[in-house]
Amino acid sequence: MHLGRLQRVLKLLTLLETARPYNASQLAEECGVSRRTIYRDLNTIEQAGIPVYFDQESGRYQIHETGMMPAVNLHLDEALALVLLASELGQKGGLPLFEPTRDAAAKIVASLPVGMRAMLDHLARTIVVRPGPQAHHHALRDTYRLVQDAIHHRQPLDAVYISFHDEGQIRTRIEPYWLMFNERAWYVIAQSSRHRAVRTFKLGRFKRLEPTGGRFQRPKDLTLEKHLGNAWRMIRGDTTYGVHVKFSPLIGPNVAEITWHKTQALSWDADGAVHFRATVDGLNEIVWWVLGYGPEVEVIEPPELRTRVADAARRMLTLYGEA
Repeated sequence: MHLGRLQRVLKLLTLLETARPYNASQLAEECGVSRRTIYRDLNTIEQAGIPVYFDQESGRYQIHETGMMPAVNLHLDEALALVLLASELGQKGGLPLFEPTRDAAAKIVASLPVGMRAMLDHLARTIVVRPGPQAHHHALRDTYRLVQDAIHHRQPLDAVYISFHDEGQIRTRIEPYWLMFNERAWYVIAQSSRHRAVRTFKLGRFKRLEPTGGRFQRPKDLTLEKHLGNAWRMIRGDTTYGVHVKFSPLIGPNVAEITWHKTQALSWDADGAVHFRATVDGLNEIVWWVLGYGPEVEVIEPPELRTRVADAARRMLTLYGEA
């Protein structure tokens, strides 16, 4: 089944499971399709063994109670965690393109006992999640679904992409393996015909994406963890470095509170300075992290990273002059 139709059928199931009954016209309006399409989808649901019945008296469709999903008994902390996560991810400023989780949170709340619902509402009002700055995703829903569909069906895509690395607009055929949200934006990790390698593409920089027909096979031994290796974030370099940086007593404790990398190790000097060590593949990402701490950090190793930070500091000094 096409992923777009699958999503519509799932939405249709959700509507039919609510206490409110719908007729064919109302279902078509809710799903944004014709009544004829709704009839086909209802037939698909019945063929899957879910008993949908038409009430002649009211002229509306419903799922028979024998076909309803069983109730899930949630403890207060479990319900709070699910509702908080779903509602916050679905809010503006939450996880981009995950607005449907807001509806999921509302359904979870509606299914809870009245007393538990009131307590949950009170607790939820006292907890706030504030994600960091994010890229604009408001026009990317169709792109996201197209890539998601291509991954599901293992279908290549012809792409026109704005590449800062290649300094311009490029054309390539991609075989998408994974969608990944990293810090501020959605990315697709895919085999690229132009680069003859697996590359990471920012979803918002595609100017055009079109299915090509045919299918691809992802290498059986390729995993996301293997692809990322010891990248600082998500772009793996060709050379592995042992990084050692020293943070001042002013900022060191703040740095030590966070797990920045899976290989990191920390040690402290008597004055409170913090030594941070990690093994990373490539320096292009970690150099910006180091520069973000300005004069409160010194690169000890490797010399290549120390040189790059020093060069950036000299350029900054030239830029600001006597200011």
